[in-house]
Amino acid sequence: MFNTLFHGIFDTDMTSVISVSDFLLCVGCALVIGLILAGAYMYGTKYTKSFVATLALLPAVVCVVIMMVNGNVGTGVAVAGMGYLAYALLSAVILGGIMLIYNRMDFGTKKNAERYKTLHITIPEDLDYSGVFDKILKKYTTEYEVVQIKTTNMGSLFKLTYNLILKDPGKEKELIDELRCRNGNLEINICRQETIIGEL
Repeated sequence: MFNTLFHGIFDTDMTSVISVSDFLLCVGCALVIGLILAGAYMYGTKYTKSFVATLALLPAVVCVVIMMVNGNVGTGVAVAGMGYLAYALLSAVILGGIMLIYNRMDFGTKKNAERYKTLHITIPEDLDYSGVFDKILKKYTTEYEVVQIKTTNMGSLFKLTYNLILKDPGKEKELIDELRCRNGNLEINICRQETIIGEL
């Protein structure tokens, strides 16, 4: 019964079926490869937790599809599976379990994530925004960059967006208070940087 459980519903006597041990070995290797790729991607780049977790699982998903079509890549592009229901269930359990483990481990979460922020500052149109906040930002951050400038309120205001790394997250209010003195007490918004980084 166990032997037939992992056969495809469309199999014939001419069809060769991958063994469960080979299947698990291939998926395990693909997961290791995914971790290596995710680790390499995280080194020195901006990333989100969800993107890195997806990148780590992607090789295993591709591996399962290719194995289910017996290495026929053309068929794999056309259909993700050929009636191997037990293998489909097994791969869903494995990948779902790994996803839960990654989530529990906070895999892909930046170290000192509370220091990475996105700052939105609204300024009047007559204020020259070039370098106007540089002195304040140098005081409270280790790194900052302007990522977006746009007009708002029918062109009467500018909204500047900065990505920054705080020196001390505990001084966030002090930073906002100093910025308010420079922007005429207009709207200032600070949030986690992860929310604005693009994903695949």
